[in-house]
Amino acid sequence: MVKGLYTAYTGMLNQQNRLDVLTNNLANSATNGFKKEGSTSQSFDETLALKIKDTSDFGMAKRLGDISLGVKIGECYTDFGQGAFRVTDNAYDIALDGDGFFAISFTSKDGEASVKYTRDGAFTVSQDGYLRTKDGDFVLNPAAAQAGNPGQAGYIRVDPNVKIVVDENGYIYQNNVQVGQIGLVDFADYNYLSKYGENMYDMVEGGQRQAATPKVVQGTLEMSNVNVISEMVEMITISRAYESNQKIIQTIDETLDKAVNNIGKA
Repeated sequence: MVKGLYTAYTGMLNQQNRLDVLTNNLANSATNGFKKEGSTSQSFDETLALKIKDTSDFGMAKRLGDISLGVKIGECYTDFGQGAFRVTDNAYDIALDGDGFFAISFTSKDGEASVKYTRDGAFTVSQDGYLRTKDGDFVLNPAAAQAGNPGQAGYIRVDPNVKIVVDENGYIYQNNVQVGQIGLVDFADYNYLSKYGENMYDMVEGGQRQAATPKVVQGTLEMSNVNVISEMVEMITISRAYESNQKIIQTIDETLDKAVNNIGKA
């Protein structure tokens, strides 16, 4: 009977974890290039239950069977499915149609530079002509992107006073002259990507970069791949499951109360 309390408790924890992940998805439903996350669960390992001090079996422990104490919180995963496109007609907004990521030279608060990867192509050009993200980080060219080198040699620089044209291969033109190329990277296994912030990723040890060949679309942004309606429906399902586990705990608590305070006094 008491084991039921632990089973319902683990169920409530699991539903709370699912709700945390879902809430983060909804909070980023308008974030460019955001990839929604999901949660998994797994059952506890079965435990052998024994009946001890049973004189009918000569005091030997008697097997009662296997029991499970509920559910464990599993791993979170990322859905890298492509989001919908939104046309902005801004020459510095770039979207990727297909697999791949932009490579960004990210500088931390401590001044350490590293390469991050993102699907957010909301870029700008600074007064000195460097192609940057909306947060001021530098966009890298193909050589730096493939090498994972965040140094200045990999920055993309254009004339800030001349309109740019970006073709489907990522080549940048000004006055019909090629002036640079946007660096694109893909990965052999996305399990080696670790989320950083809202819509950037780190490549963890063991990951392998590879060439990316998506279609580059200028004047367009990739939106989040979160479906708000389906997430809201899932939120209702989670809420109902959480309430069911609460009801189990309340029922067991009432049963224990009667067993201790009523039957126990008889």
